[in-house]
Amino acid sequence: MSHRIAVCSGSFDPVTIGHVDIFERASRMFDELVVCVFHNVRKKDYFSIDERRRFLEEATAHLSNVRVDAFSGLLTDYMKEIGAQIIVRGVRSVKDLEYEENEAHMLHHLDASVETVFLLTNPAYSFVSSSGIRELAAFHGDVHGLVPPCVEAAVNARIAADKNS
Repeated sequence: MSHRIAVCSGSFDPVTIGHVDIFERASRMFDELVVCVFHNVRKKDYFSIDERRRFLEEATAHLSNVRVDAFSGLLTDYMKEIGAQIIVRGVRSVKDLEYEENEAHMLHHLDASVETVFLLTNPAYSFVSSSGIRELAAFHGDVHGLVPPCVEAAVNARIAADKNS
């Protein structure tokens, strides 16, 4: 049996407890899970790529078969580089599924050996999104319990700095 490497990519700006739940579940399904921070040039970053990478490393430190990386470019090219053929995507809603289904078809078109696995979000986290966290932080809201502790500390530090400026 071959070594099954899966990739879970996203902007993770910031990583949430919903993301971590997907990573934990996917890590049990594959020999190795590579969590990749994708630099999306269409989005304005809240946290830098390096910060997001550090948050992901801390949030997944308890998962021995998970490693964190960053890339920009075509996901299929990155997957070929590391020998992965499986993409893991978390899905919170029908709207997410429609978007992810189109992405999966495009990736499969680019490389027919690539398969996408969809994991349904734990209902307890279905309302949690990175964009929701950024919006909550913009209004100095409490993100406790929605993000890993390292992200909570960084968001709170940014809120404090905003209040003092």
